Amino acid sequence: MQGSEITEETVAGEAEAGASPKKKVFVAGATGSTGKKIVDQLLARGFAVKAGVRDLEKAKSAFSRDDPSLQIVKADVTEGSDKLAEAIGDDSEAVVCATGFRPGWDLFAPWKVDNFGTVNLVEACRKRGINRFILISSILVNGAAMGQILNPAYIFLNVFGLTLVAKLQAEQHIRKSGINYTIIRPGGLRNDPPSGNIVMEPEDTLYEGSISRDQVAQVAVEALIHPEASYKVVEIVARADAPKRPFEELFGSIKQR
Repeated sequence: MQGSEITEETVAGEAEAGASPKKKVFVAGATGSTGKKIVDQLLARGFAVKAGVRDLEKAKSAFSRDDPSLQIVKADVTEGSDKLAEAIGDDSEAVVCATGFRPGWDLFAPWKVDNFGTVNLVEACRKRGINRFILISSILVNGAAMGQILNPAYIFLNVFGLTLVAKLQAEQHIRKSGINYTIIRPGGLRNDPPSGNIVMEPEDTLYEGSISRDQVAQVAVEALIHPEASYKVVEIVARADAPKRPFEELFGSIKQR
């Protein structure tokens, strides 16, 4: 499945032909603030989605509409790759990981979710023969190497059990896996509607800035479509003074490492 970008035309064409799309995009963390927007945008673009959630009841309220292109399954990334492979099934063509731990007293939570959980997803993809993986990570994951160890954002995000360190190690596992990946590192996540245009930079470049969750979801969906996004780590923020650029150009401007 090398070069496994997914085209909207394939999904839409199958639907128009009267056949159910045989392949779906599996979204882990589908009821999260960013995950839900990814699911909504995938559906809006004509994709079939298998939404992996920990709480089925929460998912029913989060996705109230009756959409035949949406399938909801129970999936907890902390429960191991075998259970995840079962949830992903043999009808998923790509996996998007939009999981995130809930801040609390458990200092191991970031490692359970952002590290081991992501690794479990990657291994589940291997077991299912899935060769497309999108990860929502964060800028500053490699802040120490960037000389940003005293950056307030780096300090804050690592307060809860070294969250950024956990994410960075998960990224490294993905990059060594051989799976066609796109790692998306957004700046500070905003819940408000998009403002400004997307700025995309290579890894370990951005150390400040923010972006709407809607725009993060858009980048994740576009990464599935454009082969220029393959095997790349991209950092994104939104800026009012940035020019609007097509996604082929944005992804194409980032070199593979």
